[in-house]
Amino acid sequence: MTTSTQPSTHEKARAFSAGFEMISRFNAAPRQGLSNDNTLLKLYNLCEQLGIQDKLLHIDSNITITTGFDTGTIAPTAGTIGLVLSNNQDEPVSLASVKPSSNQKSLIIDRVQPSALIIGPLDGTRALIAVDNLDDAVMLAQCLIKDNATILACLDSLLFNGMVKHFAEVAPVTIFTTIDKKENVCEPLAGANVKAVITVFDVLLQLENGATYADILADNDTTILDLQSEIWPTPEPLANDPSKPTPYPIDAFTGLLKHVVKAVAYYTQAPTAIAGQCVLGALAHMGQRFIDAPMGHGHMPASLIMITEGESGSGKSYAMSLTHFKIKEYEKQKYADYLISLSSWEGNVAMLKGKELAEFLDDNPKPQSPKTMFKEATIEPILDKFVEGSISNASWTTDEAGQFFNGYTMKGDTAGNALSALTTLYSDGEVSRLRSQRSARSTPYTDAYDVRMTLLLQGQRIILEPALADPLMNGQGFLARALIACPDDTRGKRTLNNLQRNNESPYDNPHLIDYWSRCQSLLDPMPANLPNDSTGAPKRIKMQWADNHTKQIFSDFAQAIENRQAKGQTLEYLKAYASRMAENASRIASLMAFFDGRNTITTDDITRAFMLVEYSTAERLRYLDATPTGEQNDSEKLSSWLVDKARGKNPPMLNRADAYNGAPKPMRKNNKVLQNELDNLESMGHIRQNKEGQRKIIEINPKLYK
Repeated sequence: MTTSTQPSTHEKARAFSAGFEMISRFNAAPRQGLSNDNTLLKLYNLCEQLGIQDKLLHIDSNITITTGFDTGTIAPTAGTIGLVLSNNQDEPVSLASVKPSSNQKSLIIDRVQPSALIIGPLDGTRALIAVDNLDDAVMLAQCLIKDNATILACLDSLLFNGMVKHFAEVAPVTIFTTIDKKENVCEPLAGANVKAVITVFDVLLQLENGATYADILADNDTTILDLQSEIWPTPEPLANDPSKPTPYPIDAFTGLLKHVVKAVAYYTQAPTAIAGQCVLGALAHMGQRFIDAPMGHGHMPASLIMITEGESGSGKSYAMSLTHFKIKEYEKQKYADYLISLSSWEGNVAMLKGKELAEFLDDNPKPQSPKTMFKEATIEPILDKFVEGSISNASWTTDEAGQFFNGYTMKGDTAGNALSALTTLYSDGEVSRLRSQRSARSTPYTDAYDVRMTLLLQGQRIILEPALADPLMNGQGFLARALIACPDDTRGKRTLNNLQRNNESPYDNPHLIDYWSRCQSLLDPMPANLPNDSTGAPKRIKMQWADNHTKQIFSDFAQAIENRQAKGQTLEYLKAYASRMAENASRIASLMAFFDGRNTITTDDITRAFMLVEYSTAERLRYLDATPTGEQNDSEKLSSWLVDKARGKNPPMLNRADAYNGAPKPMRKNNKVLQNELDNLESMGHIRQNKEGQRKIIEINPKLYK
């Protein structure tokens, strides 16, 4: 709603006067005329019960309608029932003409004034629940009036969002939606004083089946979003405090995966960041086999590199055992099958001789170990497996990162070559191994293409600190590609004698069971579900953006990161890392979408993926103390100024022109510097930049006021 279309106080008073005059011309509708219309009869009984019988009128003449585009048209309203529509001050401003026992759409006499049929008192003490049709409104009123609720019924769904925003100006408004419709219902109301109750099954259906409103709100599968606050991301810190771990963005996960991260953290009592990193590691191990992530005009591997700090006994192993439970089972079964095949092959080789043996070997090469998840290894043998063709997807998944960072390869003269090989494998999915043909390990095979490898490395600070500061690891670009988490140690804060927790087995947890079932289907999918190329060999799905808007959102995030690499900005000294942030976000979003069974990435997917990337970036800065402390930086100054200037406004917002003229120096009256800082604040979740007509506005994240 733009400023130019807001009615003045005089216009509002005139509209109310005209509406009241029109409504006062008609008498209350009698019960007899409603007997054939079940909804209207129920509404009449409700209004009688509440002492508001004047909500239903008998319209005995035709009325001139006002649409905002065409006024003066006389509508055929004679003989219909008029439902009195009121504004957010409970003043009657319009009528809805309803023809009893007819499927004909309600006719709103004045569509310009936001209004609703208000079923119940509007006294500031009751919850306001908005519904977009009369039938549902009446049914909800019958169920919820006793729960201290007032129903706001919009009789034309096209006017619903405007009506909700209008009433939200004076009091919080609640709306209902289901998970599958969440995005379409919530996005238009973002920033309004609205609470969205999001359920798996329709609220009315649950109420009809005997559930109470309190039951629905308390259900584990019900989510309540404050669209004025919770729909905004948690603002990221603008300055780095090396002593304080970055809060882990649990809201970056949604649906089943969010439940899984919480469940793993609950049972292991490990930091949420460890649980989240382990879940991402499992997704990458499974998903890299089947998908590629979009980037630029092409695609890249969906593999990830994750480095997580955790001391001995902090829950790393337990967390990994839960997130990788089905992967380990799958690996174990494949290895058992391999041993049977190998034994059979060796038996045939021992029995056959001469020509028969030669023919057998031609048709039956020696079985190769199917192992794809490595814990104790060195880099070279894994790279050899790629080149030899025995594996095309693998992960180095370990809670003893010292085996990687302090292993033979990383301590030798060939560390640079190994790191270069890993970065090429991560970025391009290629391996090249060239050895002297005189060596004992000589092989005619030198290259592998379209191979994938994920690294999930968890270790103690004494192991990680030297590695993260190693010039070679930074210079070769290995660490620049990593997602880093250094959460606070929970030891000393855990509850070990909680009877309920100790009696609950994670293997009985319904969310983990559902997660493991999904993992099983991804690890061993039906042949019909595998995409094939023209030769029949499996190929990877090229994940796509859901639409151009999603692609643009991704580009906007990438641009904001680019701006933060400028001189004096937060990522000035972390350019190599910053340059990979968008790539990692695309990989994460692709894996999350694929886990949900989708081949397209939505705006929600990429937004949540950037939350995880920004978390990792903040941790990287904190770990190396890369940003100075003490005096506020320009971003902090501008954020504080915007928050203060918009305080008390609903919703909190300012004209961009006000910021241009009044912001702290050096942003004041310097368009380029101001825009860079605004873009930075937007990327960190502090503001949104929008337009209202010709006016540029800055919306401030309501969470900054809490």
